[in-house]
Amino acid sequence: MKFLCLAYEAEEIFTSMSAAAWDSLRRETLDYVEQLQRNGQLVLTNALQSARMASTLQVRGGKVLLTDGPFAETKEQLGGFFLIDVADRDEAIRIAADWPSARLGKIEVRPVEEVLREERRY
Repeated sequence: MKFLCLAYEAEEIFTSMSAAAWDSLRRETLDYVEQLQRNGQLVLTNALQSARMASTLQVRGGKVLLTDGPFAETKEQLGGFFLIDVADRDEAIRIAADWPSARLGKIEVRPVEEVLREERRY
């Protein structure tokens, strides 16, 4: 079963880290990524650039409305994601809880809908 784990982070926590603290967190994260890959649990992971680099769009009445920056002004922004393939929700939560940045932000664990349902979206 696949789960998308969304890492929400306060950018200022990371920008205020010392070089040594960042290097330690980075190495811990890369080691964890390697472990999940060896176990066959990690499908894909990527960090995202700053939310300040985002563009948010919506289409209304056939027109594209574009806003630079994130959709909402919040303290925490989506900082990255990892897609895992595991037995169940409990295993997904255990993996997300061990993700190093979970100590600094939040991780949303959401099951992947692998086929778009015919009857309704949600």
